[in-house]
Amino acid sequence: AAVVVAGKGEDARLVGYVSPAPGEVPSGRLLRSYLAELLPGYMVPGQVVVLDALPLNTAGKIDRRNLPTELPDADAREHVPPSTEVEELVAATWGEVLGRERVGALDDFFDLGGHSLLATRAVARLGAALEMEIPIRTLFVHSTVEAFAAVLEELLVADLEQLSDDEVVRMLDGGVNP
Repeated sequence: AAVVVAGKGEDARLVGYVSPAPGEVPSGRLLRSYLAELLPGYMVPGQVVVLDALPLNTAGKIDRRNLPTELPDADAREHVPPSTEVEELVAATWGEVLGRERVGALDDFFDLGGHSLLATRAVARLGAALEMEIPIRTLFVHSTVEAFAAVLEELLVADLEQLSDDEVVRMLDGGVNP
């Protein structure tokens, strides 16, 4: 059984609640990743919470008012600092957009409270900082700092490989964009 609810006001992100079949133990992150492959970004819950059972009302329907409001804290796991300059840029940008002081290499954008509007903001800021186009879907598919930074590094290398030798020399000599 599953249900998705939208927060109110500033917390307008989607939260999914899942009660798996007996013997099944899916992770919220895995379910979110699966949904990102099937749904447009704005429909993917920012967090998926796995519960033993969904609360039901007297009519046997899901009682949305009794779903947990205290969600697992994504900050509770071990902090792994960013290890590359691109990871540091991504972590700093996500921290600004999400209002977090500390974002690590293994942190997931959506587990930290991100949603599609904040994802758009983060991707736009990173695209401007790196002077490149970044598809928004990239963040939904590669939602940890480490994975997202790796994709950005690949895109940067591909952009550099397109430059002529003269353009590279001009960039190195004067810091001028081609």
